[in-house]
Amino acid sequence: MFRGSIPPLPTPFRRGRLDEEALRRLVERVIQGGSHGVSVGGTTGEPGTQTLEERKRAIEVVLDQVAGRIPVIPGTGALRLEETLELTRFAQEVGAQGAMVIVPYYVKPNQEGLYRYFAEVAKAVPDFPLLIYNIPGRAGVEIAPLTVARLRKDFPNIVGLKHSSKDLEYVSRLLQEAGRDFLVFCGLESLTLPMMSLGAVGTIAATANWLPKEVALLCEKALAGDYQGARELHFYLLEPTRPSSGTRTPSP
Repeated sequence: MFRGSIPPLPTPFRRGRLDEEALRRLVERVIQGGSHGVSVGGTTGEPGTQTLEERKRAIEVVLDQVAGRIPVIPGTGALRLEETLELTRFAQEVGAQGAMVIVPYYVKPNQEGLYRYFAEVAKAVPDFPLLIYNIPGRAGVEIAPLTVARLRKDFPNIVGLKHSSKDLEYVSRLLQEAGRDFLVFCGLESLTLPMMSLGAVGTIAATANWLPKEVALLCEKALAGDYQGARELHFYLLEPTRPSSGTRTPSP
């Protein structure tokens, strides 16, 4: 199953159209950097500004370029459930290894509403692994650990969650409620190691597009229990993950 560094790709456009060649270069760059998977259509890719056809084509291009070398886990969530279902089914049909579905944003559903939303997605693709994308700062609502645990119990294809929040207690509660083997991915670069020390299995964060080798190595060391080595990379990567990181560029 999924582990390690899974860069969420930006979606390059040129003159208002998807730049397929640039997207292929981005894919190849993260693969050559040692990434353990790749995602397209997440927050970094700005899916809310794209049509469904543009999002589908980006998934196809990434899958074609990856050619089975690493898992592809597209972001398939949308505000409308019907669009989420369409994109998620499409991702499965064209050969993705799983999908990441964002908590529905803007409308602020309650926990029962969140349960029903993800239940519909899981039922639509019963044999397709799904990651819930928890990003309360953008969605305006957080899916509770107990709700996630309920979904996992009822739908075995809900296998993990990407947590994009500074709330580390959430990770502890989630693993306690959903199970220690639930696949938790960090969505905030500077918290990758702290979350992995609690039991997260990797990161899906934008810095891996810039420094794929370093982020992949940090994940590998943490998964192997080499926390001293992972800690060195953690502090090394703090500088480029700051909002105002200056002009220093880490050496490859």
